[in-house]
Amino acid sequence: MKKKSNLIILRILIMTQEKKNIVVAGKHQKPMLTDVFYTKNQKKKPVVIFCHGYKGFKDWGAWDLVAKAFSNAGLFFVKFNFSHNGGTVEQPIDFPDLEAFGNNNYIKELDDLETIIDWITAANFEYKDQIDSTKIMLIGHSRGGGIVTIKASEDARVIKLVSWAGVSDYKNRFPKGNTFDIWNKKGVYFIENGRTKQQMPHYFQFYTSFIKNEERLTISKAAKKIRIPQLVIHGTEDSTVALKEAKDLHQWNPESTLCFVEGADHVFGAKHPWDSANLPSHLNEITQKTIEFAIL
Repeated sequence: MKKKSNLIILRILIMTQEKKNIVVAGKHQKPMLTDVFYTKNQKKKPVVIFCHGYKGFKDWGAWDLVAKAFSNAGLFFVKFNFSHNGGTVEQPIDFPDLEAFGNNNYIKELDDLETIIDWITAANFEYKDQIDSTKIMLIGHSRGGGIVTIKASEDARVIKLVSWAGVSDYKNRFPKGNTFDIWNKKGVYFIENGRTKQQMPHYFQFYTSFIKNEERLTISKAAKKIRIPQLVIHGTEDSTVALKEAKDLHQWNPESTLCFVEGADHVFGAKHPWDSANLPSHLNEITQKTIEFAIL
């Protein structure tokens, strides 16, 4: 019996696949590093694409454990670094390229997400025999929640949408008053990364790019166009993104479902680095809710 049990475990390990740090060419002179997680079998799997948030990256905290949970549930999970998130091909964790970080903007992130969707749906996609490219779901955390909302309103290939602690407005996050005036005059302002202690630059192009594309980047306008199933998840103790933003996202799409997680913070109990082999309870809760939503 022990030998049989070992064979079953070995078979599961062989079937469960992950490939990390696949280089995908971006549209803005910088590549994106991408991970795929899936269980190798003869079934075509729905695709889940995860977008990290501000000062985030694909390997942050417990995101790998989240990816494995989706894979174990029979889904093809993709996560990636935005091309200008501050990471590099050689060092994808944290922010060795602050110049790229300072030159990031919402349009670049939307282009990056489109590139990933194009890559997955291409005829020569390496894993095409493992996916159902007609079933693509987007998940966005925090600032990434706004990106996936806008993209879902534009791209008919997206059939489901999930927001984890997602934002509902970009414009009100820009500096105001004297801080804005100084930013405009100097062309850059800095925010300290509380964990790495880096002074992270934001060049004024971030604002001018938004103003130039404000119609497209107004999340409320995008959300009101969406008529696909949407799951909006938010922690009641989120001190970064207000509960009202989740309520707004829900109100704007009549096809959405709103789920508050009692006591959960902005990252649902995770941190970086995450050393446990198990997900924190709140992150596990929302992962399971999202998996259920994905496979319905």
